[in-house]
Amino acid sequence: PCNLTGWWKNDLGSKMQVFKVSNDGTFSGEYHTAVSSAKKPIQPSPLTGSQHLDEDGQCTFGFTVNWKKFSDSTAVFVGQCFSGDEGKEVLHTSWLLREKVDTEPDDWKATR
Repeated sequence: PCNLTGWWKNDLGSKMQVFKVSNDGTFSGEYHTAVSSAKKPIQPSPLTGSQHLDEDGQCTFGFTVNWKKFSDSTAVFVGQCFSGDEGKEVLHTSWLLREKVDTEPDDWKATR
């Protein structure tokens, strides 16, 4: 079965550390992004999530990252863990990022 605990790295050089997945699938950790449009220096950001623990190990999961240390935005990621070549675990994810806007008419440009 897929074990999310540990360090993960994506194609852009961002890294995530999942501290421990509990028996009910919940987990926490830190996200170290390599990309940002924020004006403040990038800092590790807390993440919380949940993993669906399937018997076949090809589990789905989701987590939220609060960029509060350097940005007014929040991101959510959803994905699935696959056993790739030679048993190496690979995560495939999609994400949404919500940035703070000052007025309701600007809502259209707040989510990527």
